[in-house]
Parts: sequence; structure tokens; C-alpha cells
Amino acid sequence: MKLTEKVTIGTVELKNRMVMAPMTRSRANADGIIQDITVTYYQQRSTAGLIVTEATNISEQARGALFTPGIYSDAQVEAWRNVTNAVHQAGSRIFMQLWHTGRVGHSIDKNGILPVAPSAIAIEGQQHHTSQGAQPYETPRALETHEVKQIIADYIEAGKKAKAAGFDGVELHGAFGYLPNQFLVDGANKRTDEYGGSIENRSRFVLEILAGLTEVWGAGKVGVKLSPSIPYNGMIDSDPVALYSYLITQCNALPLAYLHLMQPLLPIEQFPHWSKDVLKSFRHLSKHSVIANGGYQMENAEKTLLAGEADAISFGSLFLANPDLPQRFELNAELNAPDRSSFYGGTEKGYIDYPVLH
Repeated sequence: MKLTEKVTIGTVELKNRMVMAPMTRSRANADGIIQDITVTYYQQRSTAGLIVTEATNISEQARGALFTPGIYSDAQVEAWRNVTNAVHQAGSRIFMQLWHTGRVGHSIDKNGILPVAPSAIAIEGQQHHTSQGAQPYETPRALETHEVKQIIADYIEAGKKAKAAGFDGVELHGAFGYLPNQFLVDGANKRTDEYGGSIENRSRFVLEILAGLTEVWGAGKVGVKLSPSIPYNGMIDSDPVALYSYLITQCNALPLAYLHLMQPLLPIEQFPHWSKDVLKSFRHLSKHSVIANGGYQMENAEKTLLAGEADAISFGSLFLANPDLPQRFELNAELNAPDRSSFYGGTEKGYIDYPVLH
């Protein structure tokens, strides 16, 4: 089975081509410090060739959701070191996903401070889960140019802290409507400075972060997750094929480990000019390894690898519910069903109590 073959992604050797996708689980404490059960959670899933952690806040400003972890304090670094040690002892590799939520937050849980974004444009038609229940999104505060540069510096500092915590690399969360994605799409970015306007300018934020992270980490240890055809969180662009074709081509100049590409997970019939198959549209443009993501099951994952359309496949809820997913695939064994009620927040239930094969 191709899925369980060894592969080298960037400069990192993996024992199989199955990646545990980043999944927010909201089990950190109020200070963004992960707990002992999180060490167990990742250790259990070290059957994956590569684990990409849940999205992790690069700064206090970056935080948009309650009980999500950070990588900006010494205590956070120390807690994550327990995870990397456990994963390495279990024979796997782990990258940290670096996160800034941008406008996907609410002042209720940010000490009354408005979320920030490229432009003062609110997310419409969705609500944010806060400590006071679901709330309509607020209009964020537009960042000044010097603040944009400070956030880039925050990403680079977070990359250094992830290195100190023992990770094998980092992944920039450039997908699903968070801050880097907000800079990319023209529906959320109406800036007139060097970070707005043309495709080149809108891509600058992501490319400068990636350049800085590769300086910290060296070649083959920095990835980026992109979602060219997902409109969630108001990520509407007039020409995403042109935008992502440019961005991915520019990434070829950087010594990245991989591109982590999300297939469209939501209906996009209203956007007939958007890519219906992200791998077919963009894979050929990249000289880097590609990890495919987005609702894959064993059969279509194997088929995608055999066709050479991706180098590895990442699985989210399947790894959440099946810590021994590679073994189950090899044996064609029945899979545990994920308990959606325990995805976000809570205790050990639905987190570290899923049964494994013996």
C-alpha cells in the first residue's frame, strides 16, 4: 500500500505517507498552555508519518478562540516540549502549525480589543463562538503597515520558539480564512500599501513570513497550508486560480518542505471559475512536495498517491477517532466513528479514549 510506504518530505524522513492534519481541539488552559492529556493525544497518534499540530497562536493578539494553545511564552514552549519528546520516542515526526486568526475572533474574549485584519471588513453570514455564546462578527480594525511588519516578526519569533520546543518543522496556516488568507483574497484585502491591491502585493505577507521562517529553520522544514477553493470565513476572491498560481510559483524560490493543499470542502457552485480539483489546478506548478487534504478516505487517498497527484495525504477526523489509522488501513479494519460533540473543548472523552486494535 502506497499510503504506508516511507517518504521524505522536504528534508524530513517519514515512516509512511499518512499525515495527521491540524485540528483545533480547544484543550489548552486559559493561558494557552497545553495539558498532560494533549501529550497523550499526540503520542497515541504517532502512528502517522507526520503530525501537524492543532493551529497554535503566535501571539496574544493572534488568539481568536478560547482554550487554544500558544507558542509565545516560555511556559508554552516547555509544555510543547513534552509533546515533541513523546512523538519522537514513538518514532514519528511533528510540525507545529503557526496561527494568527486575524478577524476570526471577537472582542468579548480579547479583553474588549477588536480583532485585526488587512481591512476593516467584517465576516458576513456567520457567527463566532464566544464565552457568551454565538455572536455576529464585528468589523475588525485595519492594521497599519508597521503593524503588519510586526506580525511577520511575531511569526518568525514563534518559529524560533517552535524550534526550541523540539519540533521537526513548522507549517504556516495560510488557509481557511485566517490572517494570511485574509491578506491573499481581494474580498477581504482592500489595502493601498505594499500589502494590498495587486496579486503580487496581496501575496507579499505570506511570502515574507515563509522567507523568514526558512531563514530560522533552513531548507526543507517549513510548509504552508492553502485553501484556494474554500469560501469559509468570507474568503471570496475574484480570481483564485490566478492568485494561487502566482503564490505557488513564487514559493518555488523558497526552500520549503511542502505545500499542504485543501480540496474544496464546501459547495462552490456559485463560483464556476474556481478550481474544483485543487491538485489538478496547482500541483504541476510546484517543485515542492504536496500533501493533499480534504475528506480523503483510504481508497481515494491511495488512488491519489498512485497517480502521483500528491506525495502524502493528511487525514483529520479519521486520525482523531482512530489513533492506529495506518494499521486499520493495512488490515482494512473497521474504523471508529468520530464523536463530533467532543471535537472542541472538554476532557479525555472523545480525545484520548478512542479504542485501538490489538
